[in-house]
Amino acid sequence: MEKIRLRACALIIENEAILLVEFKNDDGVHYNLPAGGLEPGETLIEAAQREAKEETCVEVEVGPVAFVYEYQPTKNNYIYGDTHLVGVTFECKLKPGSIPKLPKIPDSHQSGVKWIPISELHSIQLYPEINKDIVDYFSGEYYRNYIEEHDIQLSKSLP
Repeated sequence: MEKIRLRACALIIENEAILLVEFKNDDGVHYNLPAGGLEPGETLIEAAQREAKEETCVEVEVGPVAFVYEYQPTKNNYIYGDTHLVGVTFECKLKPGSIPKLPKIPDSHQSGVKWIPISELHSIQLYPEINKDIVDYFSGEYYRNYIEEHDIQLSKSLP
């Protein structure tokens, strides 16, 4: 039976910048949205709130779904492992007084919490590679709210 992991993600944009979690490993620096898998008995909204708090030390108000990302291993040559992943990304707003910072005990390889200007999003390594989708969503020119990793890989291989 195929494993499926359901993730909740927090899309936090303020002053034309996005709040991201920075990681450093042997491959260099990359960024992720505050996100993670659901725990037993938890809703998607509760997971988005928990992950934002655990990874960036902020309290958020969870708004509407911005988009859904799906990674299906067999359709993507297992580039990100063998677990089928569905990530639901919510538009979130910081609650008053919430100041993003690195947690006291961060995840391994987590090296920072950064505000990255939307205008610079194209120049960083974001996983999954939804940089353009975030820019389009922010600009109001969003044409899709469901993203398959397969589509990202296809668009990268086109001229």
